[in-house]
Amino acid sequence: MASSITSKPFLGATKPNSSLSPDLQRLSFSSLRISIKPRTHKKLQIQAAGSTFGNYFRVTTFGESHGGGVGCIVDGCPPRIPLSEADLQGDLDRRRPGQSRITTPRKETDTCRIYSGVSEGVTTGTPIHVLVPNTDQRGHDYKEMSIAYRPSHADATYDMKYGVRAVQGGGRSSARETIGRVASGAIAKKILKLFSGTEVLAYVSQVHQVVLPDGSVDHDTVTLDQIESNIVRCPNPDYAEKMIAAIDAVRTRGNSIGGVVTCIVRNAPRGLGSPVFDKLEAELAKAVMSLPATKGFEFGSGFAGTLLTGSEHNDEFYTDEHGRIRTRTNRSGGIQGGISNGEIINMRVAFKPTATIEETAHSDSRKRRDRTTSPRSS
Repeated sequence: MASSITSKPFLGATKPNSSLSPDLQRLSFSSLRISIKPRTHKKLQIQAAGSTFGNYFRVTTFGESHGGGVGCIVDGCPPRIPLSEADLQGDLDRRRPGQSRITTPRKETDTCRIYSGVSEGVTTGTPIHVLVPNTDQRGHDYKEMSIAYRPSHADATYDMKYGVRAVQGGGRSSARETIGRVASGAIAKKILKLFSGTEVLAYVSQVHQVVLPDGSVDHDTVTLDQIESNIVRCPNPDYAEKMIAAIDAVRTRGNSIGGVVTCIVRNAPRGLGSPVFDKLEAELAKAVMSLPATKGFEFGSGFAGTLLTGSEHNDEFYTDEHGRIRTRTNRSGGIQGGISNGEIINMRVAFKPTATIEETAHSDSRKRRDRTTSPRSS
């Protein structure tokens, strides 16, 4: 049964012209009728894209793991900022797969190219288009995925939502989507460094049961070179060896383990973030929790802060030798009331064990006809 919605006349609208045909009168400004026929056999589906993050500096990522390529479009970059592919390639090389025995064996050069938004070596203020071609597509490795769901992958949920999915390698749920984040992040880091001397660093602080002790890394002095000194990217050499050994132990059995990444932001401008829904920690949480395989987020004292009393947890203020208001401790993690206070922002992100493993596991077919086993894919 059809339902109708009739609008009230707009302010100042004239009466329908009697000389118009009945069909045109129904389309006149003073009376609008919309006929809606409900679909009784269709499930409610929200066809949201979800590929854009940010307001003033807006990043849209695109591409799939075994398609033609992946990349990003960055809108809101200030003009006249020196920028070239080389500024992005360093971070993309750090992200590139196949660098060591503890990463995915896929071989990609991940060479980027900027197609717009840069002229004669400087940004123009218009959208910046960055593309990284896929050169090691192995879609045939995933042939059986068209009928079997891989445990703890996004295969089943993509089918549930869209009724169609990219079988080859997981499509948008693949970690290759992060190439667009890395490229746009390199641009953002350059802007922050140029305007406020801000520095962003991240390192591995836990692998399975190997946990880097609190205070073993000095966030005031740790450098990128220290982090990059080993394949697990832990700035403590002793714990780095333990982490690598833990990964090797399960890797040789065709299994995987998870871990925690700690990220710090030094010289962050004061006043970033807004009250209530746009708190800085909420925005950071959304950004990092949208990464593949993330399962937890905390900043400052995090969950451990629940074990303290108020007097133990409070960060006392003082005035430093430069007349700046500082805090003696930093259990707030550089953010108070959702707004940065100028101290080092520190956060931690938990990643689950990689779901793609060599061990076989029981699964269900796409058409639910029988039980199958998930293949060994990479």
